[in-house]
Amino acid sequence: ARILGFWMELGLSGFRVDAVPFLLSGGGTEREEEEHAALTAFCPGADLRLTVLKMPDGRLPAHWEEAKAAVEDLRAGTDPDLVFAPNPADAHQDHRGLAKLVPTVFRGHQALGYEIVKWDGDLGRPSVYQPLTPEVAEAKVTLLQQHYPSQRQRPWYDREAFLGLARIRGIECQARYAEAFYTNKMTLDLAGG
Repeated sequence: ARILGFWMELGLSGFRVDAVPFLLSGGGTEREEEEHAALTAFCPGADLRLTVLKMPDGRLPAHWEEAKAAVEDLRAGTDPDLVFAPNPADAHQDHRGLAKLVPTVFRGHQALGYEIVKWDGDLGRPSVYQPLTPEVAEAKVTLLQQHYPSQRQRPWYDREAFLGLARIRGIECQARYAEAFYTNKMTLDLAGG
């Protein structure tokens, strides 16, 4: 199976992961190194293909054509089983912009919008949950803390915030911890196959 990942979980040995970081920025900077190290840690054993652009952070609307071309280029080289992108209601303009691009480029693909806790207060009511064991939740927090030093100064970027959100999403789906996602549409194959 091939998975296009903007956000991945642990244990993807044998999978292919094509990734464009959600900000489409950071190319040639320490953020590119950070993204590569994080993706390697979050997707151990996966065949990784990372593309980091040099768009200015916080300016996706002004670079719409470049962003769309980058997502289209990615699509030309992959046919994913699942697409992870930001939540379309994310208050950050770059995240929201990428979330709007994904369904225009990956039209027939299942896409899940992930949430990012931050000062904007834009968390909503997700409809898809992935329960996490306490060990996986802790491992995720540890990896986030290790691999994104550029975010550590942000007041919302800490262990309590990550585990707190995972605990709330766990309560919502009757698990200890969970990640939650948003989707505009979902196709099921109840006959198996």
